[in-house]
Amino acid sequence: MIESKFLEDYEIGAARETLGRTVTEADIVIHAGQTGDFFPHHMDAEWCKTQDFKQRIAHGTLIFSVAVGMTASVINPEAFSYGYDRLRFIKPVFIGDTIRVRVSIKEKREHKKPGHGVVSEFLEVFNQHGETVLACEHLLLVRKKP
Repeated sequence: MIESKFLEDYEIGAARETLGRTVTEADIVIHAGQTGDFFPHHMDAEWCKTQDFKQRIAHGTLIFSVAVGMTASVINPEAFSYGYDRLRFIKPVFIGDTIRVRVSIKEKREHKKPGHGVVSEFLEVFNQHGETVLACEHLLLVRKKP
């Protein structure tokens, strides 16, 4: 779906949530192949049994990528991603965990580019127990109404 949303249309505190998505072993293996991160924390089940978490953990970058993709539901031709700030991997995500994402509008501010502003979305990723596993701010560069 395509929907124009200008800077003035964003409301501080407005929020949306995604459905859940279960993280699989295939997700981890594919991500390792794409990134070259084959560290044993992700790939070696036997070694992980000797570590604090006792099982393989998903790459933080995998969870970040999946979470961002889960929030992409509407194409807004008036905005584009300007970057991410304050990215934190708070708790590990394991094979079989189901994550969901909540995005809330945190802030709007002016931008030096004429006719534009910045919207800051607070992105929180939760596991099936309601625990926060990842948090960050997504910045959008958004056109003002003509």
